[in-house]
Amino acid sequence: MRGYFGIGVEGISKEANVGNLVRSSHAFGASFFFAIAPDVDIEAMRVSDTSDAFDHVPYYQYESVAAMDLPKECTLVGIEFTEESIELPSFRHPTRAAYVLGPEMGSLSPELMERCDHIVKIPMKFCINVGVAGALVMYDRQLSHGGIGGRFAQRPVRAGGPTEDLQAHKHGHRRKIKSKGSS
Repeated sequence: MRGYFGIGVEGISKEANVGNLVRSSHAFGASFFFAIAPDVDIEAMRVSDTSDAFDHVPYYQYESVAAMDLPKECTLVGIEFTEESIELPSFRHPTRAAYVLGPEMGSLSPELMERCDHIVKIPMKFCINVGVAGALVMYDRQLSHGGIGGRFAQRPVRAGGPTEDLQAHKHGHRRKIKSKGSS
């Protein structure tokens, strides 16, 4: 898959939710994980992170939105359930992105929403657990970018799995370029 992504949270207060999200980010191939003004104990997060993601995915912690420092040309995408948000199935994921989710029982701060390049929502009746929401966003990114393991077979017309094998990518023949002096 081309590009990279990171995922993070703002003002999170439940260790199990962060542990779940960082474990999912590790499974989906995130390049980094971050937290803005968290109110959690990092060691307590490890209880719900059975993949030891903190040993494999870089973790960045920022005291405030102003202190957040993302890689150059990284697009910040807020995940927030608002009327104006872009619905996830209609969103084209940036090649270089950082996704950020808000706290339990709350929303992304106005300061963070102002800093986001895009605000996206998962189309549903009401908000869901932050760890589940993050996993859905990463899964959608994986589907739209070709996934960790590469391309997937097309979905069949009927219910069930693919009926045909995924065709191997074929490279074209080498082209011979003529120089200006040759005929």
